[in-house]
Amino acid sequence: METKEKFPLKKVCIICAKGAIEDVYAALVMANGAVMEGIEAKLFFTFFGLDAITKKQMKKLKTATVGNPAMRMPGGLPFPTLLGGIPGVEAGVSAMMKNQMAKLDIPTVPEFFEMITAGGGEIYACKLAADMFKLKKEDLWEGVTDIITVGQFYELAEGQGTQIIFV
Repeated sequence: METKEKFPLKKVCIICAKGAIEDVYAALVMANGAVMEGIEAKLFFTFFGLDAITKKQMKKLKTATVGNPAMRMPGGLPFPTLLGGIPGVEAGVSAMMKNQMAKLDIPTVPEFFEMITAGGGEIYACKLAADMFKLKKEDLWEGVTDIITVGQFYELAEGQGTQIIFV
């Protein structure tokens, strides 16, 4: 059996472009896992992903109930997309999801950010998206390193052993 030379993963640069709880948590779990393994982690939030780092929104993230083919009802039956449009359903499903995460002792979004930054991870906001939504650094969670351009983000990703992950 032939062995291939491997370049160990040294850095992950994770892009989060969606604000649904399941997308934000995917980025946070991957970044936290990287930090815990001694891998350099940089998170870049753009477009609706900015909700995760915006002070007014970060504790109000919701589960996507419309157009989510993986959504299941109790018992495993598919969740009808039509139900997701009924007022209050999205809030109820989101509350159930947050309750399940709390039972499993999964950190909240701000707690995850604290853990990631305490481990050396860095959090960035996309300048284009921040300008589009008229957000300033003071509108963002205090641990956000900076508001940067895509080009600056790619500079951060430079180096052998880097993986860019889009969530």
